[in-house]
Amino acid sequence: MSHESQSRPPLYTQLDVTAGTPARPAGNRERDDKQQTELLTNILGSLDRQNELLEELVGTLCQQQRQRAEEMNQWRSANPGLVRSCRRAAETLGRVQTEFLRTMTQEVHQNSEALIDGEFVLNEFVDRFGPRMAHLNGVLQVLAQISGSSNG
Repeated sequence: MSHESQSRPPLYTQLDVTAGTPARPAGNRERDDKQQTELLTNILGSLDRQNELLEELVGTLCQQQRQRAEEMNQWRSANPGLVRSCRRAAETLGRVQTEFLRTMTQEVHQNSEALIDGEFVLNEFVDRFGPRMAHLNGVLQVLAQISGSSNG
């Protein structure tokens, strides 16, 4: 059995690396390099300005946050009885919220097919639980913020 070698193109070919003529005249290349340098310089200047503005913005936001925290701490110091009362109310409403979530999740599990298939049932569920949950969360957030530690 004889195997004839098939004619295949070579894996490697020769490459001519001799210096050729430039694709563009040197003057055009220098002008393009100068334009590119100017463009990069302009971009760098814009980035520096953007960083300055961001630093100012962060400084302003931090100052406002510190001022609000200081005002809240002053209010807490002036109203310690109310702060304790808000803390107790938040704890009680937290337990109410837990029970409400338990009831809501049981409702979802018991009516899962109807909720998936029926738009009416889903709308009824959202109408029944949605506003109450949203308002309860809002009240709890206020109470938690008021009753937070005065060191914070």
